[in-house]
Amino acid sequence: MKVADAMTPRSDVVTVDVPGTRDDVLEYLQERAFSSVPVIKRTDEGEEFRGIVSRDALIERPDEDQLALLVEEVPTTGVDTGITDVATLMVEEGARRIPVVGDGDGRLEGIVTVTDVIRAIASGNADGDSEVGELATRAVNSVYVGTPLNVAERELSHAEVPYGVVLDDEGDVDGIITEVDIIAVARVVEGEADTGESIADDDDDWKWESVKAVGNSYMPTRNVEIPTEPVGEFMSGDLVTVSKHRTAREAAQLMIDNDIEQIPLVSGDDLVGIVEDMDLLKALA
Repeated sequence: MKVADAMTPRSDVVTVDVPGTRDDVLEYLQERAFSSVPVIKRTDEGEEFRGIVSRDALIERPDEDQLALLVEEVPTTGVDTGITDVATLMVEEGARRIPVVGDGDGRLEGIVTVTDVIRAIASGNADGDSEVGELATRAVNSVYVGTPLNVAERELSHAEVPYGVVLDDEGDVDGIITEVDIIAVARVVEGEADTGESIADDDDDWKWESVKAVGNSYMPTRNVEIPTEPVGEFMSGDLVTVSKHRTAREAAQLMIDNDIEQIPLVSGDDLVGIVEDMDLLKALA
């Protein structure tokens, strides 16, 4: 299977133009739950692909308004690349979306995403026979159900993962919170210099000393404000889970059917790992 058979063609790819602002990107990320948006520049010769702006960049650089300064260079591929080769590129680069660029002209031909590869695995167009127990990540990122959402976002960022399994007061699994959930409720604000009193003080029911230590200077929100209500108000409570003997193809189908990027790995009632969509790509790499 070639990239051309799996990718979203240029006609269906949402892009933003430079020059532009961060608000242009945030609108697309919130409405369509994308992790990033390709950036193009229009010239007399046509459009040129310039890079991407990711949801991470918007959150991590809240004071930068100019789109051109938020653009990241990323690896690209061509329409004739095999789906296994692009899966390898995604794993090696940690890239969830690979722009498909014309050979020599720099023109954006389309986008191939992790979801496109997962769909190929689910449909039998890529290898999916490996058991997920061999592919799963055993270290599971977790957050407490009562943690304010803006602090949970920082925890996900520090852990460098797009999710947190939510634990209740007894330490049992209560749900899952993802970057997509967070960006969906982020609010664009103008003219605010800092977060206000959003970090816990000594009288709060919860307190995370390492976050308190950096205080308001750690997460200024001039342009993006993340709610401070508890994670439990925003998490997904109905978890889809998988056991270790299920195949990558079965896990891929669950991801496609439920529009999710990670599935907790369970043994009986115990959480023993997490199967991320990128883990399934490792079977192809």
